[in-house]
Amino acid sequence: MVGRVLDGQANELKERILGIEVFERPATYDTNTDPIVRVTAAEIRKRLDQYYQDPEHSQEIRVFLRPGSYVPQFSWPGHPEGFPETSAVVANNGSDLAKSRSELVSAPEVRLTRISVSSKTVAVVAALVVFAASIMLWRETRTSSLQQFWEPFVKSSEPTLFCIADQVQYANIRLRDAADPQRETTLPDSMITVIIDDVSPLVDIAGTLRTYGKNYRVLGESTTNLTDLRPSPSVFIGAFDNRWTLRLTGPLRFHFVNDPSMTKFWIEDRDNPGKREWLLDRLQQQTEDYKDYAIVARFLAPDTDQFVVVAAGIGRGGTVAAGEFLVNDRRMDELVKQIPRDWQKRNLEVVLETQVIQGRSGPPRVRAVHVW
Repeated sequence: MVGRVLDGQANELKERILGIEVFERPATYDTNTDPIVRVTAAEIRKRLDQYYQDPEHSQEIRVFLRPGSYVPQFSWPGHPEGFPETSAVVANNGSDLAKSRSELVSAPEVRLTRISVSSKTVAVVAALVVFAASIMLWRETRTSSLQQFWEPFVKSSEPTLFCIADQVQYANIRLRDAADPQRETTLPDSMITVIIDDVSPLVDIAGTLRTYGKNYRVLGESTTNLTDLRPSPSVFIGAFDNRWTLRLTGPLRFHFVNDPSMTKFWIEDRDNPGKREWLLDRLQQQTEDYKDYAIVARFLAPDTDQFVVVAAGIGRGGTVAAGEFLVNDRRMDELVKQIPRDWQKRNLEVVLETQVIQGRSGPPRVRAVHVW
């Protein structure tokens, strides 16, 4: 901002230009619904007031922003309306050249170039205060890529629904006598169980939503129906053990496929259906040393008119990697660099790869992205 004024480009310090160049907003963004420039300017005014209230800065050239303006202005100490009537001094080969107030007023655009070197230095220091304050505030108020990804969930008035794969297990369970806990009996029973590797992304994503003040609820895949999904955004964890994931991702460009023998599983690209690069062989999976692949998606589901997020690997390692990706600021920032600037308003699908060693997944790597 100060640099533009010194270069005679104060007319470029408009709200929209600052929004685009400083805050990375798209050229078509609506300044009425996104007041980031106005909010930042107000905070800068406040911080400048605080800065100059310190007696240590009382004799410095002052930089200020008038309400409604984004053009920095300057004044001498004790002269808030402008430069004093006394002459400004310019250091020129050791000689002092006086410039009258009338000259300064008649040529405001070069006003700063006629201040002495020491005064100009002070002005630069003050300008740095403005710059530091604006950057610090931008970092505080800027919505991270991760927050933008989860924004439809956070803004919803309803708790997020997690739909997690479940399994019915038949087993014998031991029950203890309430009156005598040392006494126990064994009875046949059926239990609903979940895979611990599916619980990992559930815990990570639910924890992230809680940091944004969002509540959630959890249902097993076998007990979830369309009525449960209609009121709120949902997160689906797991692929081949979660029918809802397969149903929702089936029409997407990237979707899950398997051979009739259920020994080979892969993610198919509808634009290139013959390609089987993202494939997991069940025999290879049993070695616990293999590459797994996952789909991460966020889109508006036509069946529910609600946003859904999918975190699903072909195998367990892929699901864990998908969960990690969905809560990691750095991974999300890397993704955002590859997609259109207006991605927040669009549907998004990502194919991830992870190396699994001894049954544990490595970091997720983006292999393909589709935005629509």
